[in-house]
Amino acid sequence: MAIGSDVMGTASKINTTLLTLALFLLGVGVCGSTPEPLPTAEKVRVVKSERKLYLMRDGQPYKAYCISLGRRPVGDKIQAGDKRTPEGEYIIDGRNLQSGYHRALHISYPDRKDRREARDRGVDPGGMIMIHGLPNEAHGDPKGYVGMDWTDGCIAVTNAEIEALLRVVKDGTPIEILP
Repeated sequence: MAIGSDVMGTASKINTTLLTLALFLLGVGVCGSTPEPLPTAEKVRVVKSERKLYLMRDGQPYKAYCISLGRRPVGDKIQAGDKRTPEGEYIIDGRNLQSGYHRALHISYPDRKDRREARDRGVDPGGMIMIHGLPNEAHGDPKGYVGMDWTDGCIAVTNAEIEALLRVVKDGTPIEILP
């Protein structure tokens, strides 16, 4: 009887380990861990409703990160100060290694269309939209930021994750931000 229980327990542990390993290797739907080394991303896809950032190669996601968004996450950015994360197709066009949020990748928002729409509404479109880590002056447990929408319109990940993104997301990489 004890032998059967041990075999069943071992089989269950093996199945759980294999499932965890498969999800880890795929990186899709799993957040928090960053296997090294990751290949260079051909594209970044953000799905706001899923709170996920996906690294893409050959049209397929190969790594997912859980993200935090602007404090008003639903809807496209309309103007400066609206606390919304923009939606659309942009480019990663720079990086800030001296950011107030650990480190950051700059997103090319606003583009011509965003500026034109803001001008038509008579508002400032805003700018300085980044993918960044946690605030350098984070008070309390930094994990308190994870899973909450707390930015002014940026996309936030953990400090370890922004470090990984800086290695595999090159300037000029397209980024698609979906609702």
